[in-house]
Amino acid sequence: MRFSGRAAALAAALAIVALAAGPGGLRPAAAAAPIATFAPPTGTFEFGMSITFSDAITLASAPKRVELLLSQPGSIGPSAIEVPNPGPGQHTVSDVIQIADGHVYPNTTFSARWRVTDPDGTQELSSSMTLSYLDTRFDWRTKVGSIVRVHWYDGDDAFGARALAIGEKGIANASALLGVTETKPVDFYIYAANQPFYDALGPGTRENVGGLANAQIRTLFALITPDEINDAWVGTVIPHELTHLVFNTAVDNPYRAPPRWLNEGLAVYLSEGYTPSWRASVTDAVDSGGIIPLDGLIGQFPTTADQFTLAYGESVAAVDFMIRRYGKPALVTLIRSYAAGVSDDEAFTAALGVDTAGFSAAWLKDLGVAAPKAYGPQPAPPGPVPPGWDGLAAAASGAPASSAPGSVEPLPTTVAPQPGSPNDSTAGVMAAALALLAAGLAFLVVRAWRRRSVGGL
Repeated sequence: MRFSGRAAALAAALAIVALAAGPGGLRPAAAAAPIATFAPPTGTFEFGMSITFSDAITLASAPKRVELLLSQPGSIGPSAIEVPNPGPGQHTVSDVIQIADGHVYPNTTFSARWRVTDPDGTQELSSSMTLSYLDTRFDWRTKVGSIVRVHWYDGDDAFGARALAIGEKGIANASALLGVTETKPVDFYIYAANQPFYDALGPGTRENVGGLANAQIRTLFALITPDEINDAWVGTVIPHELTHLVFNTAVDNPYRAPPRWLNEGLAVYLSEGYTPSWRASVTDAVDSGGIIPLDGLIGQFPTTADQFTLAYGESVAAVDFMIRRYGKPALVTLIRSYAAGVSDDEAFTAALGVDTAGFSAAWLKDLGVAAPKAYGPQPAPPGPVPPGWDGLAAAASGAPASSAPGSVEPLPTTVAPQPGSPNDSTAGVMAAALALLAAGLAFLVVRAWRRRSVGGL
């Protein structure tokens, strides 16, 4: 069908009007004015207490709802937080996040904007603002490298320079192994006392934690006093934690994370190697029969000191075995494959040629230990059966009912039930059901006939 020039112009004009109307549909010309106007949104915080987001808005009429759209690193989209409906007029709307209701790590940056929705579904959005939640208890000094930015408050300039050099080297080593190019900065905050450090990490932090890397905000927190900066363990803990950040860059995907033992094992391997002390913890577990299966180390590690140490020892032992048996390229291929969101078995099979169970069995064999006893849900034992059904029960369980050693028991033959026999119960139930069905149909036919007869009189 062809349109005339005038008809085509009219159709185009109507299309433009429809697009301009937005999700609320066509609106009267008088309603073209914004349903809400916003001042630039603001955000403030009190460290350890609360974070507040506010905006001054003017509403032409009573809205359907007013919401704060809040995003933070790692979120797949903004959270919509509805605030009390203020009604028409000029108002200051706000939402307060109480830190006690959910810990927020220092150096977390929020993105926020406000949304007003009219009763007909039309929406207006404010401009966006960002707010960085920082630890304001100290006068931080900062030294910046190519990737790492070190922040400290206790210690001289040499202290900061030493920490920065260790951090830059740790990032470079992990990046070189995994073939990852880091471009975004990593913030490294150094605390000089236990209480401020654990306050920053939040409740529930284990007492033996001396450093923690949060990949979502690309931040490392460490507990290092000025007189400890040249200690050997400092040159270990900083690269260890920074390896986690590079590891996350290599495997980042929205679906799943690799096993914990692989992440921690690589961090230990790169920061210190499979040292005699780690070997001793694994050897002691082998001798005592206390090896933890690798599938028991895919999530959180044990909390007791000896089991916690063993978990790290086994992790680096497994990575060391993987490199010896399959080579570093296979390890890198395995780790990098997780970026596609594959399962553990898919990743291991593609990179090593064996699934996770096969790798675990090979690692245990290399240690010279049998597979540990499996705990957790187990198959239920066979239940009781009626007398005379031993053959059927044995067939179901896979074991012969009664046979001589070395003999082969034939499968039981199914015999059709005879009337009156114990196996005829199913047939009896079916016959009774059919009889009841026939009676019901007869009743319906008679009732319908009677109604028709009455209606004809």
